[in-house]
Amino acid sequence: MSEETVKKEIVEPLLTWYNAYKRDLPWRDKDNAYYTWVSEIMLQQTRVEAVKPYFQRFISRLPDIQSLAVCPEEELMKLWEGLGYYSRVRNMQKAAIQVAEQYDGQLPKDFEKLLSLKGIGRYTAGAIASIAYRIPVPAVDGNVLRVVTRLTENPQDIMKQSVRTEIEKQLSAIIPVSAPGDFNQAMMELGAVICGPSGPPRCAECPVKEFCQAYIHGSQEAYPVKAKKKPRSIEERTVLVIQDGSRTALRKRPGKGLLAGLYEFPNLLGYYSRAQALSYVKKLGLDPLYIQELPDSKHIFSHIEWRMKAYQIKVASLEGELTQDFFFAGRQETQQHYAIPSAFGAYLKYMKET
Repeated sequence: MSEETVKKEIVEPLLTWYNAYKRDLPWRDKDNAYYTWVSEIMLQQTRVEAVKPYFQRFISRLPDIQSLAVCPEEELMKLWEGLGYYSRVRNMQKAAIQVAEQYDGQLPKDFEKLLSLKGIGRYTAGAIASIAYRIPVPAVDGNVLRVVTRLTENPQDIMKQSVRTEIEKQLSAIIPVSAPGDFNQAMMELGAVICGPSGPPRCAECPVKEFCQAYIHGSQEAYPVKAKKKPRSIEERTVLVIQDGSRTALRKRPGKGLLAGLYEFPNLLGYYSRAQALSYVKKLGLDPLYIQELPDSKHIFSHIEWRMKAYQIKVASLEGELTQDFFFAGRQETQQHYAIPSAFGAYLKYMKET
């Protein structure tokens, strides 16, 4: 580990800066543990500005833990549509059921008990405990790791749990008992808007630059150190936008695995020619009338990349039964009831209006 530690002298200027410049966010300063929880789960892998409308929509429909615990799965997936990582909201519902049954519908005011809930790790537990309940525990996310490794010129790989644990210890030693939530949020805010993940840090505006070893030595761009991930695997797929008049064919994905339980356009592993695509549609029990190629698209998951080609295929009105678990739906019906992951976003515009 680095011999440098986070200096306690950063606390006062950091809090002063935060109180003067913090962003106005719909979940901030509400003393609501549920709001903190929902926002922190949504903010994983998603920008703050993008999260705002999702958060407002979610809490308007599910204003408390009890309503989350009993929300039908189809509606829950629809509320989360576009945020990705759908296992997170499923885990939230499982945790909400735990809280409803074990803690009378209130998130426990205890860090270890928060950790015991489904889908809540050390960062989220620290955020809820410190922000909502003023418990002096750190909340170390990617923004905080970036700030701390620059403050201390820490050359260790931040993906290692031992490094994160040591940084938690350093922050535990200086977190102010009187304002732990503000301190944690200030560290996150500093990492998000000043000491950012892309482009050079805005050191001239940083309230703690005089305590930052990377700033003093001009080595900001060297931190944080992060081991390279293994390259993503590439998967070629053919997407079929099959339409019967104003309706489009959809199917529900399996209950386990990637994008579990969501809805999708029929798609096939590998690149299909026009003739192969038409042959497949006929095997479904449909009568294709014409086919046209759509623009290619791609979607990047954490571990895999889909490279998609697509066809729009018009079929005669269905008289018999489909040979697989497909159904036809219009755009409005889909928007109201069926959560389609952003992986297929490039092809949603081809759905008819009615």
